[in-house]
Amino acid sequence: MDAPSTHTHAIVEALTRAIVEHRLLPGAKLVEQKLADHFGVSRTLVRQALFQLSQNRLVRMEPARGAFVAAPSAQEARQVFTVRRMLEAEMTRAFMRQVNDDQLQALREHIALERQAVEREDVPGRTELLGDFHVRMAELMGNTVLAQILGELISRCALITLMYQSRRQAQHSSDEHEGLVQAMAAGDTEQAVRLMHEHLDHVEASLTFDRKVPTHDIALALS
Repeated sequence: MDAPSTHTHAIVEALTRAIVEHRLLPGAKLVEQKLADHFGVSRTLVRQALFQLSQNRLVRMEPARGAFVAAPSAQEARQVFTVRRMLEAEMTRAFMRQVNDDQLQALREHIALERQAVEREDVPGRTELLGDFHVRMAELMGNTVLAQILGELISRCALITLMYQSRRQAQHSSDEHEGLVQAMAAGDTEQAVRLMHEHLDHVEASLTFDRKVPTHDIALALS
C-alpha cells in the first residue's frame, strides 16, 4: 500500500472507530480542513477518505454543504426489519426446498469468518459479515434479484447496526446463524423459519436508538 493510500486508510479507520464508539454524533459536520490539520495531510486525502465512508453509508455527502456523519432514523430501521421478516421467512422456506451439503458448508464457512471478526473486535467487518450471511443464502439459491434486494435492505440499516450492536450481541447473532444452519441440516423447515424470524427480532431488539453520544468536536472525538 503506497503512502497516500495508507493515509487515506488511517483516516477511514479513525473516523469509523470514532463513529461506532459514539465519540462523533450522528449529523456532525466533518470539516475537511479541520480533519486535514488533525491528521497532518492534504484536503485531497481527507476528501478521498470521506468518499470511502460515504460509500459505506457512514457519512452523508451534501452538495455545497459538505460531509456529515450519517443519521439514519430508528423508524427507517424498524421498517427495514419488518420487510426483512416478511422476505426472509419465505426465503428460508425456498432455501429448504433445494438445500444441499455444499450450500450448508458454504454457510458454515461464512459463520467461521463472522466469529473471527467478532473475536478480533473488527466492528465494521463483523457488521458486514453478519449482514452478508443473509445475502449469501440468496446467492447460494442462485437468486441474484433477491440477493440484490436483501443487500440494499441490509445496507439501509447497517449504520444503526454498526453503531448500536455490542460485541456480545454480535456474538449472539453469529450463534443464531449457526443454530439456523443446524436446523437446515436437520431438514426442519418450520424450525429454520422460526429461528430466522426470532433472529431478526433479536437483532432489532438489541439496537438501542437513544444512546447519548458526547460531541460534535472532531479533535476531541479523535483524541
